[in-house]
Amino acid sequence: MRLTVIGTGYVGAVHAACMAEIGHEVLGVDIDAERIGALAAGRPPFYEPGLPGLLKRMVDTGRLRFTTSLVEAAWFADTHFVCVGTPQQPGSGASDLRDFEAVRDGLAPYLHDSGYEEVLVVGKSTVPVGTAARLAGLLHAVAPAADVAWNPEFLREGCAIHDTLRPERIVVGVRSEHAEARLRAVYAPLLAAGTPFIVTDTATAELVKGASNSFLATKISFINAMAEICDATGADVLTLARAMGADSRIGPRFLAPGLGFGGSCLPKDIRAFAARAEELGLGESVAFLHEIDEINTRQRERTIALAQKALGGTFTDRNVAVLGAAFKPRSDDVRDSPALAVAHAIRRRGAQVRVHDPEAIDNARAAYPALQFALDVTKACEQADVVLHLTEWPQYREIDPVALAAVVRTPALVDARNTLDPADWCAAGWTLCAPGRPNLG
Repeated sequence: MRLTVIGTGYVGAVHAACMAEIGHEVLGVDIDAERIGALAAGRPPFYEPGLPGLLKRMVDTGRLRFTTSLVEAAWFADTHFVCVGTPQQPGSGASDLRDFEAVRDGLAPYLHDSGYEEVLVVGKSTVPVGTAARLAGLLHAVAPAADVAWNPEFLREGCAIHDTLRPERIVVGVRSEHAEARLRAVYAPLLAAGTPFIVTDTATAELVKGASNSFLATKISFINAMAEICDATGADVLTLARAMGADSRIGPRFLAPGLGFGGSCLPKDIRAFAARAEELGLGESVAFLHEIDEINTRQRERTIALAQKALGGTFTDRNVAVLGAAFKPRSDDVRDSPALAVAHAIRRRGAQVRVHDPEAIDNARAAYPALQFALDVTKACEQADVVLHLTEWPQYREIDPVALAAVVRTPALVDARNTLDPADWCAAGWTLCAPGRPNLG
């Protein structure tokens, strides 16, 4: 089949490459000519494991190419995936749909004269419930042959190719049997491999992404609230989480106490979900999401407090090493990064802060130019009075605490992600603290 993917950011670039991988002929579309040029040369504009090789291979086969023209897109295919960003509006937290609406308004006039009897516009962007219905009405007025469906994405940064080619489920919200049949054909290789295919209406499909991310955020903030109680009572949050997760009704995933979540999805999605509920007069139904957001944000201040305690009560003229800048490992994304928020706040309180990250230094430097950065862990930690572990890259678990103790000024570690082995670090002479674990050495 021929498909277009409109919007070649994180979701769009991955979707385009993966759809070409399963055999479709794909045209990626974006208004950013520089980005399109890089993608056409096989260079993704962000770090995602495995994507450069896949992208280059698909471009070289001819199954994937790129353009800045919506006219070309309308004539290229009868199935269009819309993957543009829907960032958070300042103040309200609601989704900003301007880029999405620009695609709608730009594409619609060309659909009527594209020569296709039936056209399907498939939304993958995370949008407020009701967006698909409005889109369908507006498109139908301009291009009566155009139908609308919704197909939310559930990608995890760092695992996006796996999540696209081996998804846990595919959800499609459709308004016609024709739309369902078309999407079954698009995903036929994945369905043949046994991927569950959930067919519903567009409103339910729109809600799935926000509801799923709100639930995951709730689990994370819940265990971080328990970490606060553990700190006050002398209990150990890791043992608590392990005991809770052994219950099959709860499960261990996302019960990881620490610095909390960030990035471009969970914070934005729970705020947009709550904002849409309030627009519908149902704000009380999801009022708990505001507390989830507050608990998550509070973890940053709690981490700062642990660092200050480790420094004897003051940041002034102290050297602080920060391990991690990306909001999560296997990514160079620093949007709403808890690690950088902590580093920036500590610098503003008088410390000299030096940050290391395996992939995100360039993006971090652009976002926080006042911070210092180092290309290797040892350099970041030279003469440090405290080391903060803020992004759980697997490389940091391989650090030799004995060797690192030789370069710092004071062997003090704050493991804000609770993923380093305290026995190894304490045996090497380090003073160690972590959220929810008040009895570490």
